[in-house]
Formats: sequence, structure tokens, C-alpha cells
Amino acid sequence: MSLVNDVDLRADGWVVVVPVKGGDKAKSRLTAPRGTQRHTLAAAFALDTVAAALAAVGTGRVYAVTGPGPLVALLEALGAVVVPDPGGGLNAAIRAGLAHAAAEAPVRVGLAVLLADLPALTADSLSVALGAAAGVERAVVPDIDGTGSVLITATGGAVPEPAFGLDSAARHAAGGQQRLDLDLPRLRTDVDDTTSLRAALSLGVGRHTTAALHHAATG
Repeated sequence: MSLVNDVDLRADGWVVVVPVKGGDKAKSRLTAPRGTQRHTLAAAFALDTVAAALAAVGTGRVYAVTGPGPLVALLEALGAVVVPDPGGGLNAAIRAGLAHAAAEAPVRVGLAVLLADLPALTADSLSVALGAAAGVERAVVPDIDGTGSVLITATGGAVPEPAFGLDSAARHAAGGQQRLDLDLPRLRTDVDDTTSLRAALSLGVGRHTTAALHHAATG
């Protein structure tokens, strides 16, 4: 399903929640290139994802949920609103971010949840996806493999219900979220392992990921 040429590149009125997992346990399946560490790459992925989301929807409309640490200042410097991670896992973090977003930004087209491991994401790709989702009460965009989820959305005052984890695309769809298999590889290429990192690099990644990998190559 290709909507890239059929949807206006707009994301006005959307609010986006991005859960950001930091620390040494981030991206445990990824083998980091020599000279860098998994958590360094995971942080770079998150910063590039949040930067793309901010470029799509605007400063103050991206809520990054994360624990204490150096990422807080970096996310705030980008223009994100940082929400403390309450603990309890990914879905609990997302619900905390959604609660803040719903309370603080009541006038909106919709609420979206975007995963933070999308280093190839661009504002245009996210805007196209949100444009497609604007006409749907609840939607899910699966990852490039079709099993996971990279984006869930809700419009009309509704709040997305996160069900991230194994086979989340099917579980989100079973929960009433319409599946949008959009032709947007920059959005749908989430990085969990070396193969998906290569795929993201072939598309082109953001400046934070580029800098982290360059440092690894030259350090």
C-alpha cells in the first residue's frame, strides 16, 4: 500500500510519544561495531528518531519517556518534553507518556506512539504516515518484517492502547487498530540487530547515528 504520493506532507496537530530506553541493557540483540557500545548506538537512534518527529510535528509536541541520565538533557536540547519513565516496561512507559501528552496538549488531530529505534526516519516519512492515519480512528504501522510495530495512532480524542512486544502488529490489529502497510522503509526499518542496522545504513541515517558510527570507525 503506497500512499507517499497521495497524502499531503502535513503533521499539524499531532502529538507524538517516544519511549526511550537508555542504559547498558538497551539493544541487547545488536552487535555494536568495534569501537562503540550498544547503549551509545541506542541513544543515537533515539535522538535521530526524536529529531525527525520534532521536525514533523513541531517543538513541544514530542514527549520522550526515559529514565534519569545524560539522555534527558540531550532530548530536551532537541526540543522534546521529557517524561520520567515510571518503570514496569515499555508499555507502562508509553502509557505514562500518553497521559502527559493527553493532559498537556488537549487540542490535537491525534496521538501517536513512535518507537525510538528508527535511525533512518525522516520528517517527511513520518508526516506521510500521520497523514494516512489522520483518517483512521486507530491505526498501526508494522515494521519492515510485518510482525512488530513502529507506530500506533489514535484520532478523535481517543488514546492509543500499546501492546508492544512479540508479534505486536498482530496484537495491535486484534485490538482494533487498522493495519497500514505503508511504503515507507525509512519509518518501518527498526534496528534490533546487525542485519537491520545494515538496512538502515543503506537508506541513510541521521546525524547522531552517523556521528556515533564515525567515532567508532576513527576512534
